[in-house]
Amino acid sequence: MNIGIKNLLFDFQPLATKLQEGLVSLGARIVISLITLIIGIVIIHWVKKLLKKAMNKWNVEIGTFGFIISLITALLYVVLAFLIAASFGVDAASIVALLGSAGVTIGLAIQGSLSNLAGGILIIFLKPFKVGDYIIEDNKGNEGTVTNISLFYTTLQTIDEKTVILPNGTLANTSLTNVTYTPKRLLELKFHITYDADWKQAIEILNEVLLAEESNCDPQSTESYLSDLNAEGVCVGGRCFLKNSDFRYAKQRILSEIKERFDAKGIEFAYPYVKIFHGNE
Repeated sequence: MNIGIKNLLFDFQPLATKLQEGLVSLGARIVISLITLIIGIVIIHWVKKLLKKAMNKWNVEIGTFGFIISLITALLYVVLAFLIAASFGVDAASIVALLGSAGVTIGLAIQGSLSNLAGGILIIFLKPFKVGDYIIEDNKGNEGTVTNISLFYTTLQTIDEKTVILPNGTLANTSLTNVTYTPKRLLELKFHITYDADWKQAIEILNEVLLAEESNCDPQSTESYLSDLNAEGVCVGGRCFLKNSDFRYAKQRILSEIKERFDAKGIEFAYPYVKIFHGNE
């Protein structure tokens, strides 16, 4: 009996020793992983600060700034995850193979998100628009001022203070109008007045109002003209280039001034009408 117990204890000692060594090794790896994690997070924050200082110094556009910071931060965290896995003895080749197979599966499941990511990269580097631009996208007719360009989505602020979030994939694969891409914008106006009205005087008023507008940035290109003669009346028109930043308010001022001056001179606007014939006519 005593011999059996001694033999059992003798057999258990190597197992206990190996278990103890394994626990010590596991504990050491956990400690090393925690240290790696802490140091890695500190380094990532330090790199982000350096990037922000450098981009501020180089006057990088704010949309590009945010995109690059997000992308580099994500890549650094992936590298940190590799280092922590390696500290547990995981083979790097196995991790790459696992990520490759998982990547194919995940890629098929999130095709839309990957399309948005690719669209975001195209928008950042090709710059069809930037933060602060007013755009009109042709897919759904959404329009507004760009307030943010992230990895996957672009945010617009509409005139009526609504926030519109658009997928970058859609924006990168559809036509759009960048209203503020150039510093000036053409304003073209046309008015129908009655045949009895003095059309020459109407053209003079149009020309005077357009030239007097403070936002008119190219007086030499300003012109007023007789546009058309049709059943609705005499069509007079005018065009000028306005400062893009003041376009909406300048147009309001011009329309108000033209209406007041036409009324003062007795120039009447023409209205479409339908003549009804009776049976005895």
